Amino acid sequence: MSQKCDGKPDEAGFFGNYGGQYVPDQLRTRLDELGSAFFEAINDAAFNRELQYLESHYAGRPSPVFYCRNLSGAIGGAQIWLKREDLNHLGAHKINNTLGQCLLAKRMGATRVVAETGAGQHGVATAASAALMGLECTIFMGEVDMRRQHLNVIRMEMLGARVVGAKSGQATLKEAVDEALDLWVSDPKMFYVLGSAVGPHPYPLMVRHFQSVIGKEARQQMLEETGRLPSACLACVGGGSNAIGIFAGFMDDPEVRLIGVEPGGRGNFYGEHAYTLSTKCARCCTSPRKPYAPSTCSVLKSAKIFAYRSISTGFVPFILENSSAYVFRSSVRRASGIFAFAWVTKETAS
Repeated sequence: MSQKCDGKPDEAGFFGNYGGQYVPDQLRTRLDELGSAFFEAINDAAFNRELQYLESHYAGRPSPVFYCRNLSGAIGGAQIWLKREDLNHLGAHKINNTLGQCLLAKRMGATRVVAETGAGQHGVATAASAALMGLECTIFMGEVDMRRQHLNVIRMEMLGARVVGAKSGQATLKEAVDEALDLWVSDPKMFYVLGSAVGPHPYPLMVRHFQSVIGKEARQQMLEETGRLPSACLACVGGGSNAIGIFAGFMDDPEVRLIGVEPGGRGNFYGEHAYTLSTKCARCCTSPRKPYAPSTCSVLKSAKIFAYRSISTGFVPFILENSSAYVFRSSVRRASGIFAFAWVTKETAS
């Protein structure tokens, strides 16, 4: 039976039935050290002041909200507002998380950082944050993604990072995560800057915490601009950091629907799409898919990685194995049930 999730994990890193650490003991030791340092840091006023200073003076926060008057008028009915994370330094939301994690790395005495990247934005933000703080930087990127996003590879290298191609599996973001974890666990002076709402505890919680500035700002800005909270908050879902960041600001507002939109690919069959949270399991089709709850699904018990289709980079496929414990869905869902995932194809998006 599903347990109630209040948005906070237990001591083992579980959000209800989800999350945790499916990792070998050697990695668990490093993760436990990281968790202790993270909780100590976020309760330290000096750490928070330095992070807020960098968010304001380096990243350029707060990012504004913008009323799409023309689009709202063309559609009719709803007022559509955008949270302009593209106006941050380096052009994306990723800088929110990399500043926080690189500050934590310095606090823990690390001299080197490693990160994964899909579309390249997290890699660029990590490279910039590491350069700012005097840290050596290695970025793992799937070879497929390196070809798709070659300009971002150049940006990372210009910022001083060493970019390494991940060749295993489907050679995309998931494989980059695995190879970055392998390097991190072998080097005690290295810190892993994970950019997506994936991986073993405490990483999903850390990513949500550092990205929650998006939702906190958006909530306050909507009240100032409109005098009320929005009826719904929508976000695209790839690795989940952007969505989990804005959703975090509305966790305690049951009147606000939280809607994550996933890539629908070209069909509703195994291997033809990349929506993992808004569908029933394609193999057993008996109940809604529960990420990382292997006792409920015969597919999950096999602990394999399945094929997916998306023309986009930066997507983490549906997986269950030692280095990943995906808690995106459970860490933001609420007892009220006003939370949903949807999917969209290229045709329906246009």
